[in-house]
Parts: sequence; structure tokens; C-alpha cells
Amino acid sequence: MLAGPKPSPLANSWNPMAQLEPRKTNHSFGTIEVICGSMFSGKSEELIRRLRRAQIARQRVQVFKPGLDDRYDEDHIVSHNQQRLPSQRVADSVVLMERVEQDTQVVGIDEAQFFDDGLVKACEQLAATGHRVIVAGLDKDYRGTPFEPMPAMLAVAEYITKTLAICMQCGEPANFSQRLTESRERVVVGASDAYEARCRRCFDPGNGE
Repeated sequence: MLAGPKPSPLANSWNPMAQLEPRKTNHSFGTIEVICGSMFSGKSEELIRRLRRAQIARQRVQVFKPGLDDRYDEDHIVSHNQQRLPSQRVADSVVLMERVEQDTQVVGIDEAQFFDDGLVKACEQLAATGHRVIVAGLDKDYRGTPFEPMPAMLAVAEYITKTLAICMQCGEPANFSQRLTESRERVVVGASDAYEARCRRCFDPGNGE
């Protein structure tokens, strides 16, 4: 499946307090946590771990992923080692905000790099209304360049976790996603059939160009 970054449907019309009333908690504001890294670095696994701990603490959790990500399961976020958690597929950040229920305390978002730029303001609104927001996504595309909207998400986050994979060429820590196909599209949804983790020395950003 091929897609490209979409312009934010929230541009020039965003009211940070328009859709959600602040939740009744001991704290006025929530937080944004970002888990980022290359493919096969355990981002979704870490996201699932944090969300499960929130569920164990009896917190109300909602999980979202972009509509184009149907690699493993349409109704779950799934890590590459097959850990999974029920989720909702949404078309963009506007639909995500419409789906957040009033009693939700924790919002999990996987594959954030496939969302529109409005995701950043959506997460800021959720944090401003008392939610804990946990976001996972690729910080770089197959060319090794920053993958929007992740750079802006990193800038507004209170907590950032950088995950590393293992280079499939030499075994060193890997921070890049090497595309194995010849496609030049920025977004090509795939797994080990289309990508592998590479370290800086083994990464070839010109592959597919």
C-alpha cells in the first residue's frame, strides 16, 4: 500500500479547548511521551507494555493507529514479535479526536509517522485536558531524513525514549530502516519483506533511488 503525507485537516482552524473538557483529576495537565526509533527496534512493543501497565492500574485506555496500517491486524496494534493490543484505525487526527471518549485517561497512538501534521496539536490538546498520551513512530524515513510529524512531536513531548534495533548486516546497534525494494515512494507499508534495520555504517540511503 502506498501513501504520502497528508496536509493537516486542522490547519488554521484549531481550537485547543473546543472538543474536550478538562478531566477531573489531581493534575491540570497530562503529558506526552514519545517512543521513536528505526523499524524492528521495539517501539510498538514498548508502547504495548506501557499501555498494559496502565490497564493493570485500572486506567481507562484507548489505542489508535492510522487507517493505512493493516499489516498484521485491522483491530489491534501488533509488534513485530506478535504482541498485540486492541486498537481503532482512524483516517486522520480529526477522527482520532472525535473517537476519544470523555472518561479516557490514557491515549496510545502507534505508527504516528503515518498521520497528518495535525496529530501534534491533537496530542497537545489531549495533554492540556489531562490525558497521558503515549506516541510511537519512526523518527526517520527510508532515506534517513526526519519523518514528519515526528520531529514536531519530539519537540513538544515531556518524555522521549529512543529505541535501537540490531543491524542485520553487522550486528551493531541500528538506528536506520533500510528499504529492500526499489520503490521511491516515501511511504511503503511493509515489514521484514521490505525493510531491515541497519547501523550508520551499513545504511545505504540511495537504495531504491
